Amino acid sequence: MLQKGFLILIGLVVLGCSVVWFNRIDLMLAVVKYQSDREYDIGPKRQIAWQRGPEEVIGNDRLPNIIFILADDLGYNDISTFGGGVADGRVKTPSIDQLAAEGAVFEQSYAGNATCAPSRAMLMTGRYPTRTGFEFTPTPSGMGPMVSMISDSIDNGLPSGRFNEAVSEHAPSYAEQGLPSSEVTIAEVLKAKGYYTAHIGKWHLGRGDGFKPNDQGFDDSLLMASGLFLPENDPNVINAKLDFDPIDQFLWARLNYAASFNNGGSERFEPNGYLTDYYTDESIKVIKTNKNRPFFLYLAHWGVHTPLQATREDYEAVGDIKPHRLRVYAAMVRALDRSIGRINQTLIDEGLADNTIVVFSSDNGGPGYVGLPDINAPYRGWKISFFEGGVRVPMFIKWPERIAPGTTVDKPVAHIDVMPTLAAAAGAALPGDVEIDGVDILPLATGDAVGQWRRQTLFWQSGYYRVVRHGDWKLQVSKSPDKQWLYNLAEDPTEQDNLAASHSEKRQELMALLEAHQASAREPLYPYVAEMAVAIDKTLADYFESGDEYIHWPN
Repeated sequence: MLQKGFLILIGLVVLGCSVVWFNRIDLMLAVVKYQSDREYDIGPKRQIAWQRGPEEVIGNDRLPNIIFILADDLGYNDISTFGGGVADGRVKTPSIDQLAAEGAVFEQSYAGNATCAPSRAMLMTGRYPTRTGFEFTPTPSGMGPMVSMISDSIDNGLPSGRFNEAVSEHAPSYAEQGLPSSEVTIAEVLKAKGYYTAHIGKWHLGRGDGFKPNDQGFDDSLLMASGLFLPENDPNVINAKLDFDPIDQFLWARLNYAASFNNGGSERFEPNGYLTDYYTDESIKVIKTNKNRPFFLYLAHWGVHTPLQATREDYEAVGDIKPHRLRVYAAMVRALDRSIGRINQTLIDEGLADNTIVVFSSDNGGPGYVGLPDINAPYRGWKISFFEGGVRVPMFIKWPERIAPGTTVDKPVAHIDVMPTLAAAAGAALPGDVEIDGVDILPLATGDAVGQWRRQTLFWQSGYYRVVRHGDWKLQVSKSPDKQWLYNLAEDPTEQDNLAASHSEKRQELMALLEAHQASAREPLYPYVAEMAVAIDKTLADYFESGDEYIHWPN
């Protein structure tokens, strides 16, 4: 009898261990959620005390106001400006289209990187990561191993990713993985010129001392302290969870609904509404309270990044779109477009439209991990790859006093050009003791550079995955897989015909440019700890088959 009871006990232990093993990811995500909910006390909604400008305009020689609006993970085909739009064009973006029509459209505009943080560093500094060392996107503690574990549990056919726990243990903390304060940002340049500078939304360039927006030239900063657009159980929210995406699973567990003001995230409170609308409300307050002095507003939206959350009103407005995640995504794009329209109308109402520069772009291309195949059409690839779909982004500049409506520019430009362009528009001096890689592209928009444009070469990199575009030719080089891709973008803009084998002389020419670019590069500020497998031609919702192309992305 005792022996039988002992065997039953052993069986129960084995069964319990099996249950724990098969549910280990859910249990670990529950732990992440528990820790996240207790990491910070989140206070109630509060009024933001923006600095106020003078009651009247002082002097007659008024510098232009500058508003830079950056979307997050917006696909090239998510807007209807180029004839596209979400859900085969069912959801239009009239406000973004109007902004483009009233200024200059850069038809070959590129993000600084295929992930967000390095792009943001290049936007702020005008410098490549070979100079700043800011090469990889910081990820919250625990994200790397958790995403790696979830990835291994999902049978989608992709090659395995890799996570280096030993390297991760010696990396700086998430808060200390930031853009060094020794770098000079566009906010610092404009502030020295007499601008009031305000940041709203995402930052992702560090939260420790010296890295915060207030340490990098911003007078005021309303920071996205965490990343839910609304609480998950809010009666006005429609959620779409992606069970095929390890990043999405981690974010739902890790994020909460919080903002902070002028403290880098150390003191948090509840935002006053859906994040996209809330950031827009506060941007309008910045404009109105500072309309009598030059201001620089950096509005860094979180939309349309995951987690996919929309307001019920936007969800109903876009109509019966399927699948559910596409409908929620379409509703998020609608909210983003509404933001641009409201800001533009505020400038008109306040009499500021003619003398305000408005720049719009996205930090990188749309991600394949949302499972929506057309967001970067017609371009190939996704965020987290250097194919055109990962780095081709919209970029528009509107300035009625200087730029004629309907202007188009066909020269390749990139995020490194934003900083020197805005500085030139304001008549501000660039820092004299650092090398700026970007160039002033305003003459392209005004027509003053016709026949004089000389810049031929652009670079991208993330660890061993490196790219150069020279003229119309683009070379990608990776070590995992060990492969090279060479394309003539003038003839093959969607990168279908790899010419690396047939055009060895051109490949060697571009390889020499890459090697020269790397020859003087500084070491990254911190090492990459993970290598994510990314399919080039399929979304993460699709099954990867033998023969499909992929890359490993070091981060």
